[in-house]
Amino acid sequence: MNPHTKLLTSMSLLLGTTITISSNHWMMAWIGLEINTLAIIPLISKPHHPRAIEATIKYFLVQATASALLLFSSMTNAWSSGQWDITQMTHPMSCLLLTTAIAMKLGLVPFHFWFPEVLQGAPLTTALLLSTLMKLPPLAILILTSHSLNPTLLAIMAISSTAIGGWMGLNQTQTRKILAFSSISHLGWMTVIVLYHPKLTLLTFYLYTMMTTTVFMTLSTTKALNLQTMATSWTKTPMLNTSLMLTLLSLAGLPPLTGFLPKWLILQELTNQELTPTATIIAMLSLLGLFFYLRLAYHSTITLPPNSTTHMKQWYINNPSSTLIALLTSSSALLLPLSPMMPTSI
Repeated sequence: MNPHTKLLTSMSLLLGTTITISSNHWMMAWIGLEINTLAIIPLISKPHHPRAIEATIKYFLVQATASALLLFSSMTNAWSSGQWDITQMTHPMSCLLLTTAIAMKLGLVPFHFWFPEVLQGAPLTTALLLSTLMKLPPLAILILTSHSLNPTLLAIMAISSTAIGGWMGLNQTQTRKILAFSSISHLGWMTVIVLYHPKLTLLTFYLYTMMTTTVFMTLSTTKALNLQTMATSWTKTPMLNTSLMLTLLSLAGLPPLTGFLPKWLILQELTNQELTPTATIIAMLSLLGLFFYLRLAYHSTITLPPNSTTHMKQWYINNPSSTLIALLTSSSALLLPLSPMMPTSI
């Protein structure tokens, strides 16, 4: 890609995200979302492959529909109440349309079908942006309007997202699709607590972004696009694969690692809100996700060629070391000891 085009799209992504998360007017939030959508489209279609073009069209259609619903819901609310403020959402039909629009933007169940397909057709770097940065503006709108939305509907969508994200990821062999269903599952955890502790939703999103960035950067370094190449990448970068295993277990939420922190705090807050059945259900459903995280960790470290697959063995290559991957991996595995200080800060 031309450096000027890359600079323009990167600046547009940052500008659109900043406009949306800092605006109080619905029109400004909508403009920020549209800037984001238009900026990410060239990055998805960059490979000029039919799969990438298909992913671009799917992403554009879904995002355009969601933006139209969001604009229609805000206009309906302004018509009935005379308010364009994001936090003043009072009309019932507007709240329902807004919930639908945000669910489509985020990829929550039942509007999740586009997300794995788009991630599978996009390059790894663009898939990382779609899983992290592009989720921040809709999540900010969800946090700002959560007090106006239906708690029962949000809880049902959150539990369904955790269930479908774990269940659909069980039979996948493509790493990008597995991480897409992982994102859907984590969005369920963020949505279930947004009404009761919005800052805890942001903490979960930040930690998820850090761990997902680590996984995507590691997969980009080893060029592992499916489980077969993951199983043979040990011969190229053994230490990097070991750190990838720790990061994947952290994403699964195993107790000694960083990923356990948000789940622990969310279950504690749900219990304090006397929502013990919801906490029990979402904790049990997270075991589905644990299975495919363990399978990824198994393929990345424990299984060695040629026993695991008939895929061609790869020669050991001295890849340049990345300080950023080292820092992100350390943070993804070692932040849990700081947990006694974090509840006081949030």
